[in-house]
Order: sequence, then structure tokens, then C-alpha cells
Amino acid sequence: MATITVRTDAEVDRALKALTEATGQTTADAIRATILDAYRNQYYARMRADAEAAVNDPEDRAGTRRVIQEMDGISAR
Repeated sequence: MATITVRTDAEVDRALKALTEATGQTTADAIRATILDAYRNQYYARMRADAEAAVNDPEDRAGTRRVIQEMDGISAR
């Protein structure tokens, strides 16, 4: 596990203190959890954007319809 040094300003110090007091986490645990939360939020935002792009892509929708029709044909046999 890497060790990281971060310089904080007064606002971050207050936020970190409030977070650790509210959750009972150590400073290190709160920072790790916050980094993971930020990563997950960005990851899911990208996934949503990709899904929306696929839904709004006429070629992708046409391909989906073709696969559904093909699967319906297979299940009808």
C-alpha cells in the first residue's frame, strides 16, 4: 500500500474533522473511503453516459432489434 502526503487547506481540515467525528472513522479510513466514493461516482457516471449514448444511437438500436428478432426466431422453433 502506498503512502501519500497531502497538503490541506482550512476548508478541507474542517470537512475532514467533521467527517471523522460523524463516522468514527480514522483520518486514513475517511480519506480512503472518500477516494473510493469519488472513483465509483465517476465510473457510474461514465457508465450512464455510455448507456445513454447507446440508447440514442440509431445503429445500436437497429442492431439490438435485429438480435431480438433473431432470438425470437430461435425460441419459436
